[in-house]
Amino acid sequence: MKIAIIGSGGREHALVYHLSNSKKITKIYSIPGNAGTEEISVNIDLNLENFQDLYNFIKKEQIELVVVGPEKPLVEGLVDFLDSKNIKVFGPKKKVAQLEGSKIFTKQICEKFNIPTAKFKICKSKEDSFIFLSSSNFPLVVKADVLAAGKGVYICQNVDEAKTAVNEIFEGKFGKADQVLIEEFLEGDEMSFFIISDGISYKTFNTAQDHK
Repeated sequence: MKIAIIGSGGREHALVYHLSNSKKITKIYSIPGNAGTEEISVNIDLNLENFQDLYNFIKKEQIELVVVGPEKPLVEGLVDFLDSKNIKVFGPKKKVAQLEGSKIFTKQICEKFNIPTAKFKICKSKEDSFIFLSSSNFPLVVKADVLAAGKGVYICQNVDEAKTAVNEIFEGKFGKADQVLIEEFLEGDEMSFFIISDGISYKTFNTAQDHK
């Protein structure tokens, strides 16, 4: 079968590398891919924001499965779009991808289902943020509620640093912001535990750790 891997990072390179070992797969396209994927797949330079062009290429090449790696096309609904075109696609739909795309959405899910998480406050303006910060203990964490390539998080040691973070977020440093997330600071190791689910059954994977 022919498959396509959407993305250009190390994660997508790892996906291509392992999938290339499957005897069921005859050809892998990396869209757009990178120097590493070029050695074990066919790199195709397409704009990931143009869903129609992606679909046209998938249909033309008779690709049977698409695996979407990056957060941005997931949050923007690429899986939903391809699914509506009857293309088999692996990845979370737009609604579920909010868990990565919106820190506030994730905190609200944790709160609703009693999932342990740091204490938090959602502020809808600079003024609300500053009032909350004036009575807060430090250090604390200020987060932009958007995809920010890992750069939308501020660990603030005092109220002045926190106000600077709030100002930058509301002034659009990471894109349009209608609200900001202020969190309790937790010290320790961060670990991710991965699960894949089709909505009925699930399979667990190993843990992974970011070192930022």
